[in-house]
Amino acid sequence: MKKLITTIQNIFKIEDLRNRILFTLGLILIYRIGSFVVLPGVDPNGLSELAASGTSGLLGLLNMFVGGSFTRASVLALGIMPYISASIAMQLLTLAVPYFQKLQKEGESGRRKINQMTRYLTIVVTAVQAVGYVTFLNSVAGQAIVEQNLFLFTLSTMVVLTAGTVFCMWLGEKITDKGIGNGISLLITIGIIARLPFALLAELDSKLASGTGGGAVFFVVEIAILVAVVMATVLLVQGTRKIPVQYAKRIVGNKQYGGVRQFIPLKVNASGVMPIIFAQALMFIPSFVAQFFPDSGFMQSIVSGSFYTSFWYNFAFFIMVILFTYFYTALIINPTQMADDMKRNGGFIPGVKPGRKTANFIDDIMSKITLPGSIFLGLVAILPAFANLAGVNRQFADFYGGTSLLIIVAVMLDTLQQIEGHLLMRHYDGLMKGNAKLRGRQAVGASV
Repeated sequence: MKKLITTIQNIFKIEDLRNRILFTLGLILIYRIGSFVVLPGVDPNGLSELAASGTSGLLGLLNMFVGGSFTRASVLALGIMPYISASIAMQLLTLAVPYFQKLQKEGESGRRKINQMTRYLTIVVTAVQAVGYVTFLNSVAGQAIVEQNLFLFTLSTMVVLTAGTVFCMWLGEKITDKGIGNGISLLITIGIIARLPFALLAELDSKLASGTGGGAVFFVVEIAILVAVVMATVLLVQGTRKIPVQYAKRIVGNKQYGGVRQFIPLKVNASGVMPIIFAQALMFIPSFVAQFFPDSGFMQSIVSGSFYTSFWYNFAFFIMVILFTYFYTALIINPTQMADDMKRNGGFIPGVKPGRKTANFIDDIMSKITLPGSIFLGLVAILPAFANLAGVNRQFADFYGGTSLLIIVAVMLDTLQQIEGHLLMRHYDGLMKGNAKLRGRQAVGASV
């Protein structure tokens, strides 16, 4: 405890780091205040039915990602999620369209163009989702809409929600540039964490209200299981397979270069949280389409919580997470390029010939470690459904796995790693002891 207090004091001794942290906290506070500002033309006192419908099913997950803004009919009701969807679409285009592939290879200028296109696509996605949100709002809590002209209300809501998403995107970029951590990731994480105290209290109340003497014991057991799941998730995020690399000796003048052994750390979960976000984005499609058919019993059953805990939903979700893990790992890790870089710098893997043999060796290693990583990632993705079936409150069950837990763990580790870097640069002890340094960056927005 004394070391932790000393480390916190060292953090605030560094002026640049202190300013970055305070700047980040200030923008997060603005984001949270904006999530409570209700849309123009909506009576906040008539949103009780919307709040009830937004706590189950896929809409409940979306509501958790935006920190409850969805059920409050806030100006930030869609949050940063349209930007994530647009980023995913742009990544898919870079694989299928030669023009985007060319842009990706142009370096910084190409990435700047892709980012600009992503922003434009975010506006289009937000406008489309805003229409669906107005339709859903009108069908569930139509009495809360004060504006009599539905067309004008829809038009104004589209403009306000689009502006809200663009504002969230701007906040995220400012946090990344002048704050600490990845801004987009932090906004999503804060939205998720904001729901944790209410979910925790709701679960405690339900266990104590059960009337049985073991309610408190069950609650303690649930907390212990949650801690174990978090620890396993940290191992998944931080797990690496080290490949030894030997560099040949070179004599340049009177100095000797190379001749040392280093390691290539290949992560067990190199794709981070992106496979679940990919799969979750596709699983949101049925729920989004169902908003346009409020009178259809079948379509509305898709939005309900029973669909979320059904066998076929979780089976499809599990398979898609595994497939997207392989897809995204192949997208971000290029064994051929790694082999060429090693050969160019005089490096080689002991016992493996440089060039194609090295690329095949790295590819084989990645395939072997990605399989257990993808299966465990799929299990983490569907754990909330099992927790819900075991009697855990629906809101609290979302923290047992899935996108929410992975995002929280990955973003917190990434933020701590950046703080650690600032401390070590100024010769202060970091937040971690011994060899347990934080390795790599695992952020949602950074991956996007």
